[in-house]
Formats: sequence, structure tokens, C-alpha cells
Amino acid sequence: MNEPATTNNKSNRPHFVRRLYDWTISWANHPAGAWALFAIAVAESSFFPIPPDVLLIALCVGAPKRSFRFASIVAVGSVLGGMLGYCIGYWGYDLIGQPIVRAYHGEEIMQKIKAWYDAYGFWGNLAAALTPIPYKVFTIASGMFQFNFLAFLAASVIGRSVRFFAVGALIYFVGPKVKDLIDKYFDLFAILATVLLIGGFIKKPGNLDIAVVFSSPGKEVVAGAGLGL
Repeated sequence: MNEPATTNNKSNRPHFVRRLYDWTISWANHPAGAWALFAIAVAESSFFPIPPDVLLIALCVGAPKRSFRFASIVAVGSVLGGMLGYCIGYWGYDLIGQPIVRAYHGEEIMQKIKAWYDAYGFWGNLAAALTPIPYKVFTIASGMFQFNFLAFLAASVIGRSVRFFAVGALIYFVGPKVKDLIDKYFDLFAILATVLLIGGFIKKPGNLDIAVVFSSPGKEVVAGAGLGL
């Protein structure tokens, strides 16, 4: 008689990613929220599934005047974590990097990243750092394919800073009411920013195919778009 109740309890348990999402958001009300933001940004750049944007937005909404401080913290943490991801790809791809990439179904995205780099060099790296593809796949792929480290680092600094400071600036200047707009359209904003930022510099004809991962707690959807640049 007790077995059905046990089964229902298991089925009603939140999805693992949902629990991680809730845990991440919970730091917004913690005194050590800024430190958690930094740690999550480092971890997300190489293995952690929840992007730091969710905590960044929550912290900025709670204290709009500190938005740029939070954006600085997450940008630094993300770049440092990206360097760790690069090292994983460079020295430990078979043992550590490949299982992470497979967990995120990132094999095809890795090949796209390499194609962007081969065709556009630094600008391909910047597109990968700025757009909403899993940043961890980009960092591991960069090390695995042995991209120029300084170009990778520069692309990471620019791409991640633009991404996080855009969020901070919107909340700082517009206020917490912009949160729903960011949640709904941020991926689209990131793609448009990439087109505007990079399109004017790439002279080689052809398409820069952008693979985008739209994620929500418990679900990931991969979509692709060919941008004529």
C-alpha cells in the first residue's frame, strides 16, 4: 500500500537541473551572494550547467545601484573559469573534457567553433564567446583545438564583459522592471549584438553559422542560424 506513495514522491521531485537552478537563485538573498556569483561564474565556464546570468539578474534587481559591481565580479570569474576550461581541453580532453562536452551534446557545436576559428580567426572566437552557446563547450574546444591562447583570452574578456555588463546596464538604467524582458529576449539580444559588433569587421564572404542553446530549468533546445556576414 505504501509503494504508490513512494513512486509519486519520486515523480514529484524537481528535476536535478531545476534544483540546481533554485539553489543558484537562492544565493541572491545570502550575504555571500557576490562570492557565490564569482564561484558559479568560474564553475559554469568549464562544467556547471546553470549560467551565472540568473544569479546576476537576481542580485542586480535586488540592488540596482550595484549592478556594475556584480557585472565586474561575474565577468572576472567567467574569464578565469574559461582559462580553466581551456586547460582542460588542452591537457585533459580525453579524461575530463570529452565527458563534459558529451553531457551537453556539444560535439557538433565544437566543430562549428573550429570552423568559425578557421574561417574568421579572432572574430570567430569572439562570436563563440558572445553568443548564447554553452561557454564551457567553447573554452574546452579552444584548448582541445589549441587555438591561440591570447586570442582566446581577448575574445573571452570582450565577449563575456559585453554580455554581463549589458545585463547590468539595463537593470541599472531601466530598473528591475526590465528583468522579464531580459529573461525572455536575452538570447536574441546577444545574437543581434554579435552581428552588429562583428559584421562590420569580417570581410570574407560567407555565412557565420551560429548555434544557440536556449535553456530553461530542466530543458535545453539547440537551434542554429546562418548569419550572412
